[in-house]
Amino acid sequence: MKRLLLVTAAVAGLAASLPAAAQFQKPEDAVKYRQSAMYVMANHFGRIGAMVNGRAPYDAAAAAANAEIVATMSKLPFIGFVEGTAGTQKGSAAAKIWTNRSGFDADAKTMQDAVAKLVAASKTNSLDNLKGAFGDVGKACKGCHDEFRNP
Repeated sequence: MKRLLLVTAAVAGLAASLPAAAQFQKPEDAVKYRQSAMYVMANHFGRIGAMVNGRAPYDAAAAAANAEIVATMSKLPFIGFVEGTAGTQKGSAAAKIWTNRSGFDADAKTMQDAVAKLVAASKTNSLDNLKGAFGDVGKACKGCHDEFRNP
């Protein structure tokens, strides 16, 4: 029940946040927004990773619930990547996001497509299927981070 409530709240947040890109009062608000969405997404992805890597017992229902949350969250951070929010510190958004926005958006779509496959794999009740899809999401995340995040 808690997971259903969390997913419902996330979807409602998505619907409410779509026009929010123009409503960030300060650049720091956009940065906090995207970092928060990424944090939640990474947390739930990590729960699947614990199962995939044998650090937690495989639980098909938990994997599916976490994959659904990852899918919802994967759509949220990108409205927070607004002009004037590039950073210089390690792990911050690189300025090349805004000089290569089409590449950045393509990487975001690649990740979201891989996450959709993770959701599908999570519903097969097969740890092997989940492992493959998990690896593809990890590669998509790494590709974007390597290209568009400050080292």
